[in-house]
Amino acid sequence: MTSPSPNVWQQVIALDARYNAYRTPNNSQFRTQYIRRRSQLLRENAKKTDPSIRKQYLRIRSQLLAQRYGPVSEVSIRSTSIRGSALHLDKTDSSSDTKNEFLSRRSSLGPSQVVPTYQAEASRAMAGGKSVSENYAFAGMHHIFDDNIGFAATSVKFANDERSLLAYSSMSGVISICELQPEPVVKVTLRGHLDGVTDFSWSLSNDLIVSVSLDSTLKLWETTSGKCLRHIPSSLVGMENCAIHCCLFQPVNNNMVVLGNNSGQITVINISTGKSRKGASGKLSSAVLSMAFDSSGKILWVGSEKGTVTSFTFDLATGQLRKGHQMVISAGNPLTCIQARSWMSREARDPSVLVNVTANMLCLYRVIDDRGMLQHKRSFPIKHSKHLVRSMFCPLMSFRQGACVVSGSEDMCVCFFDIERNHKPCVNKLQGHSSPVIDVSFNYDESMLASCDTEGMVIVWKREQ
Repeated sequence: MTSPSPNVWQQVIALDARYNAYRTPNNSQFRTQYIRRRSQLLRENAKKTDPSIRKQYLRIRSQLLAQRYGPVSEVSIRSTSIRGSALHLDKTDSSSDTKNEFLSRRSSLGPSQVVPTYQAEASRAMAGGKSVSENYAFAGMHHIFDDNIGFAATSVKFANDERSLLAYSSMSGVISICELQPEPVVKVTLRGHLDGVTDFSWSLSNDLIVSVSLDSTLKLWETTSGKCLRHIPSSLVGMENCAIHCCLFQPVNNNMVVLGNNSGQITVINISTGKSRKGASGKLSSAVLSMAFDSSGKILWVGSEKGTVTSFTFDLATGQLRKGHQMVISAGNPLTCIQARSWMSREARDPSVLVNVTANMLCLYRVIDDRGMLQHKRSFPIKHSKHLVRSMFCPLMSFRQGACVVSGSEDMCVCFFDIERNHKPCVNKLQGHSSPVIDVSFNYDESMLASCDTEGMVIVWKREQ
């Protein structure tokens, strides 16, 4: 019997993770333990079962979960007639055709699909039953990590479905993994990069971290021991020897990692072999600064130094990329962050993409076809003209009125915006940093928020209960 590919069990655990919020919604600890145990069992049994049986199991489990909870992946909608490379998205498209299509799609959402409703008591309880402004009021600083003071922080990220496991990177070339409760402590320090770490990504089960650096390498780390499991120079995967700015685990298949570098190259790497397959690459005309997958892992958006977003469709079986659309967000202004979200609240039920633009803007787009075409929805003013500032959607799929995003800012603040509020959309600002805020990250239940700045300080904020 041939040994099965690990892809199937990784897809099973990814499927479980997507539905995890709907299991025992009042017991978040159980959900975390459930995913950990599932991951452990699937890894242990991956080599004991025929590949065809496991693929059949994945299909059946997907059907059963969809019947019980409804589909939660990205909604595929028919491709519109919008075409062309270099579409300018600075203004909202108000064409009647696009509006009619959205009205048609909204009316087609059946009762079997998982959508926000006023009757969702458990989810509303998680959101706190408060207004948006009340929900994003913070009691103060839970802890400050200053072990990298003097080196600009580059990224901060909570682990998946974890309340207190946090990691942050800096230009010192180090990644620190911290536990925030019961007492904040740096558990593991990942050392090995010869220059600043520009980005990193947690694996779905949080047992691995992949990181990239100005030293033109990718490293794969074991998070519990801090051991470097794999070191991949750019030249080994056909990329130019230059800074790598961003990296992402493929959300459905964590055996694949996508990289983007200063030469505009995008490459998909099989992390088990350390190699890239034919066709698993793309090329932009300027440096790749940011990337994001949709929740299904089938669309990849890439942001460039010249202010364009290019979408790619991703073949889950082969890792091959196929170019979709190229869209001009803000000509000549680097796009420093892209984030994607299936839906945010009962008022914001469209698949959405959030983009940080170095033109003092945070822009929100809706996804309007299955190849990643974006339509401008609205913009929010922030101080952002120089640094690689990042943002995120607030993680709770909000069942309260309003839906929020949070971003760093060069005015030394952490900014919260309600995307559905037309008048004064900024609902809160956290002040405490003494230099530009580069990145922000919420834990899964929004009880804590982490932010980092250009001086290397990482602040963990605690939300009011």
